[in-house]
Amino acid sequence: MKMKIGLLPRILLAIILGVIIGGFAPQSLIQFFSTFNGIFGNFLKFVIPFIIIGFIAPGIAEMGKNAGRLLGLTTVVAYISTIFAGLLAYFAGSVLLPSFISGKSLEEMENPEEFLQHPFFIIDMPPVMGVMSALLLAFILGIGMASIKGDTLQQAFLNFRNIIEKLIAKVIIPLLPFHIFGIFANITYGGQVAFILSVFAKVFALIIFLHIAMLMVQYTTSGIVSGKNPFKLIKTMFPAYFTALGTQSSAATIPVTLRQVRQLGVKEKVADFTVPLLATIHLSGSTITLVSCAMGVMLLNGETPNLSAITPFILMLGITMIAAPGVPGGAVMAALGLLESMLGFNETMLTLMIALYLAQDSFGTATNVTGDGALTVIVNKFSKKQKDTADHKEAIA
Repeated sequence: MKMKIGLLPRILLAIILGVIIGGFAPQSLIQFFSTFNGIFGNFLKFVIPFIIIGFIAPGIAEMGKNAGRLLGLTTVVAYISTIFAGLLAYFAGSVLLPSFISGKSLEEMENPEEFLQHPFFIIDMPPVMGVMSALLLAFILGIGMASIKGDTLQQAFLNFRNIIEKLIAKVIIPLLPFHIFGIFANITYGGQVAFILSVFAKVFALIIFLHIAMLMVQYTTSGIVSGKNPFKLIKTMFPAYFTALGTQSSAATIPVTLRQVRQLGVKEKVADFTVPLLATIHLSGSTITLVSCAMGVMLLNGETPNLSAITPFILMLGITMIAAPGVPGGAVMAALGLLESMLGFNETMLTLMIALYLAQDSFGTATNVTGDGALTVIVNKFSKKQKDTADHKEAIA
């Protein structure tokens, strides 16, 4: 029986091997992997516009087709939760991350130009359009498809999304460990690996703490709204948390999430609609991870994250997360375009970002799924109020 190694073990193995081999490998070997990294990085930049269009356009179109009061309410609650998670990560990171990364950055080495070995050659793969152009086109197409009666174009984009999902799952994700291996071998060769790994560990600890804090906020809010004990609510959702921790997939955890949400006293009709929708559009845990990792990488690169730069990024991230593909690492793949266009990330920063994110992807997914339970309780309460109000008006009329 063939054993399949999960993505997280492969990422961790790539980092470990990169650190070990980078310590004694000859320059030519480091340059070989630097060449691979250059080709893969350029390919990644080439496909980013397709990822944006392939997920955002049909995502908006599908939401429009199913437009309704419950959809609108669920979407608003999910977006508020996601934005709050991003701002929570920013303010916590602003206080703690500078002390984690104080005194040194990638720009402050004696010879920054020699930090990463140059590749033997470069293959240019210019994107067919810029990231912002892809975002604007995706919004125009998505809103347009939602507003027209025909579904021919939407079906074509759904097929296009399937192609991009397969590209991510079958090509990009399998090659990512080799890309990360090359970067860490290069970093080790440059003599900076101990510092960067220490930063990784501190950022990882901060993210886990923020995940717990976010869940407490969500369940305290749902407890107040529903009049139920928040600790009993979150205890009921533990099976969904640990299932997501193992599967690294919100979609794969939907049956367990649905079962546990029904035990919270949510109406079956609300649960059946809200849980699958939130598994797609609500990624508060992933947003915390992305914002925290982005700030850590920016500080590593000698940049100071500020609220005026991070807030637009968080607002766009809340929309982009709707389009995040349902594969491990899908959220960071969907966010690459924003990191590049809005925060100015270069290839090395993007790779460090991917490595940081994937190292704890399962915890972010578990937080997303568990938070879905709290939001479903809130939606259930407000949808009941709306129905009661509507019934009262009909009775008066």
